Amino acid sequence: MLIYIQVMVEHPRRDLPVLLLHNVNPLWTPADIAEAAEDVATLGDALKGLGHPVELLPIEDGRLAARLEPFDPRRQIVFNWCEELPGVPHSEAEVAAALETLGFVFTGSPSHVLEMSQDKPRVKRILDAEGVSTPPWAVFDVPWAGDWDIFPAIVKAAYEHCSIGISAESVVTSPAELENRVAYILENHGQPALVEEFIDGREFHVAAWGNGTARALPAAEMDYVGLTDIRDRLFTYDAKYLPGSRLYETIELRVPAELDPPAWAELEQVVLATYRATGCRDYGRVDLRYRGDVFYVIDVNPNPDINPKTSMTYAAAELGYSYGEMGSFIVNLAAARHPVLRGAPDSARPAGASSGPIRVKAADGRPKGPYTR
Repeated sequence: MLIYIQVMVEHPRRDLPVLLLHNVNPLWTPADIAEAAEDVATLGDALKGLGHPVELLPIEDGRLAARLEPFDPRRQIVFNWCEELPGVPHSEAEVAAALETLGFVFTGSPSHVLEMSQDKPRVKRILDAEGVSTPPWAVFDVPWAGDWDIFPAIVKAAYEHCSIGISAESVVTSPAELENRVAYILENHGQPALVEEFIDGREFHVAAWGNGTARALPAAEMDYVGLTDIRDRLFTYDAKYLPGSRLYETIELRVPAELDPPAWAELEQVVLATYRATGCRDYGRVDLRYRGDVFYVIDVNPNPDINPKTSMTYAAAELGYSYGEMGSFIVNLAAARHPVLRGAPDSARPAGASSGPIRVKAADGRPKGPYTR
């Protein structure tokens, strides 16, 4: 059994005041709004339970500056749990940019990193320049295969995240299928297509956190056991977000993933190299595929979801962190940048890990798809 080095804050501040910023789109279904509210309340209550004064601030439209006007940047740390300004596509970075302009210290990556992460070709260029293994790739702005001859391949929208545009049809096995899927991306998403080799191997989602000396958390594996069709061995949008869908109910999340020490050491090195190369701050997640003793980076998420059912939350629990302690650790990382509320977690002490791997199950005992960005 692989033993992880466990890192916790030696003297975390539990009195840091937190402004928990989160987006709520009025166009969501009532069920989605209720679920988001429950997630936010769970994190807020967990932080309060440790002693943090917490105020919840929902953002329901693009008027972020107006919503923040009553608050003093010198008195609070913003926990940035916004994925967008409601009604404004691709606005994740705009939230961070507004916070920066207004002088708020906030958790997570700065605006330029969030903007970069939605530009898949740019991320690929960074990884290539740093010598980080990533599948061979090309950008297509016309539905013509040209000299691309690597199959199977996967076709993605070049400037989306959250697996938007990813489905079983994204995996292509011939030039004709590639051209059809590129045409689909061009027509339906209005942007170029990024095509890369599809690595048919084990898939890992590995969170990392810290600044300066970052550390990887235990690896989570998306277990595709029983899915023999190559097009099903894919973490699609439905597999992430659509309860009741076949893949949501079939794919299992295993934490920690079973890896021998040499493989974990290599995986950790790739994750941390990626975390540093892309400028992640406080925390982030790297998604990889493993084939032939090589870990290939397939995605970088500097603003991963951290609701109670995500891979990062389960990984932190493996190191002995409660949900509130995980959130508090992130708040303390941000506090190191605050001109008044400084209190950086920079030391380590052992903590008790859980007794075994976590396997996510639905209430009726069936495998439950992980809800993770």
